[in-house]
Amino acid sequence: MNDTATIAVRPPVQAAEHFDVLIVGAGISGIGGAYHLQQQCPGTSYVILEMQDNFGGTWWTHKYPGIRSDSDLYTFGYRFKPWVGPPIATAEEIRTYMGDVIAENGIGQHIRYHHRIGNASWSSATKRWTVQATNTQTGEARAFTCNFLYMCQGYYNHDEGYTPEWAGMENFKGQMIHPMKWPEDLDYTGKKVVVIGSGATAATLIPAMAEKAGHITMLQRSPTFFRTGRNAIEIADELRKLKVDEMWVHEIVRRKITYEGAAFTQRCLDEPEKVREDLLGMVTAVLGTDYDIEKHFNPKYRPWQQRIAFIPDADLFKGIASGKASVVTDEIERFTQGGIELKSGEVLEADIVVTATGFHMSVMGGITFEVDGKPVDWSETITYRGMMFTGVPNLVWVFGYFRASWTLRADMVGDFVCRLLNHMKTTGTQQVEVGLRDEDRDMKVLPWIDEDNFNPNYLKRSLHLLPKRGDKKDWAHTQDYWNEKEEFPKLDLTDTAFHYA
Repeated sequence: MNDTATIAVRPPVQAAEHFDVLIVGAGISGIGGAYHLQQQCPGTSYVILEMQDNFGGTWWTHKYPGIRSDSDLYTFGYRFKPWVGPPIATAEEIRTYMGDVIAENGIGQHIRYHHRIGNASWSSATKRWTVQATNTQTGEARAFTCNFLYMCQGYYNHDEGYTPEWAGMENFKGQMIHPMKWPEDLDYTGKKVVVIGSGATAATLIPAMAEKAGHITMLQRSPTFFRTGRNAIEIADELRKLKVDEMWVHEIVRRKITYEGAAFTQRCLDEPEKVREDLLGMVTAVLGTDYDIEKHFNPKYRPWQQRIAFIPDADLFKGIASGKASVVTDEIERFTQGGIELKSGEVLEADIVVTATGFHMSVMGGITFEVDGKPVDWSETITYRGMMFTGVPNLVWVFGYFRASWTLRADMVGDFVCRLLNHMKTTGTQQVEVGLRDEDRDMKVLPWIDEDNFNPNYLKRSLHLLPKRGDKKDWAHTQDYWNEKEEFPKLDLTDTAFHYA
């Protein structure tokens, strides 16, 4: 009998499909971007490439207990779709809301799931992007061309969360879990759980797990600021009693929240110690004056130098007050077989350790970019308004706000993209990129963020990969929604910063 060699056959590469606009990501930004294209640029062909098997972005990939927004849904929701639920919402509620937007506007037919993009290459000769993707279900290579690339993928690396290296981790006999990779079958009933970290994820996990766990401990190296309040907005409830139309309710509440948010941010800059006193007072109101607030809840940094998580109905602090949860502020010396030894000498016993220690940034989705055959190094570009980049044509990136809801900027950038596309159609131009004006060439070039203003660790770890900003407003992401909402609609598309061809 003759031996027959088995030859692996790769699926053939399909012919490239062409679209006017290719949207990367079917999360909150991508779905919103699709809506704006349909409404403001009728007749524009588009496709959304999403590497996951469903829409939602973070609200789909993160499965840990109690996952919820840390921004209110009146502003995290879209301006065009009224939010009618509680302001702090669960992931399931947010995805239901997004699903309604998709269904009501026929967006689903434009989404291609399981598509991981590897490379995007711009040609000035053809005035097109060529995007290479892989169908992660079949292994099939797919090619797409487009006139405009709309980057709506956010900045999370959804494949892997950030976990520091601690001595002795290999010795730990229990389960160690990062919230981004939560096991669906995890049973923590009666277990001793230690959650490392004190950001929004930890503040969500701990009250959600406290009822079933034997005991849950929040282990933090240093404290974090929190705000508390009812998971309700009184003016919204009042307006609904008066039978006011939901679109009006939505808009009125959005304006109230954004105004108060801007005022609070300014107050953090003008009188940080008074704000600190107010924030600590909220915690003291639940935990009492005998609790060591200074040690566990008084950060060294100024309020709003890092994101302040909202704790609805003070559930985190109520769990601590009840004894079901506790806080330890210390540093890790090493892991042991049964838990964690701290630098103070204290040992925390644990059956389960949750590393709520943050995430890795994914600059431009981890995609390799080229312009006319030359690789793009984003750290060598300068940003225009945090959404376009010098030397990179026909591309806009949605990067939201740190101190306000992401979607406020996603909606605003959506308007800009549509206005830009319509301007190019009217003027008969096919290519646009930004470049420094003559008067900008001597400006100071700085990192993407001002670390004295806002300095979360995930950003600092990736700062060397991010685009640069200038010391002029047009060449930075100002993080200032209150002013940008007035400025963005007036951005002059004939300004010399825009180069058309």
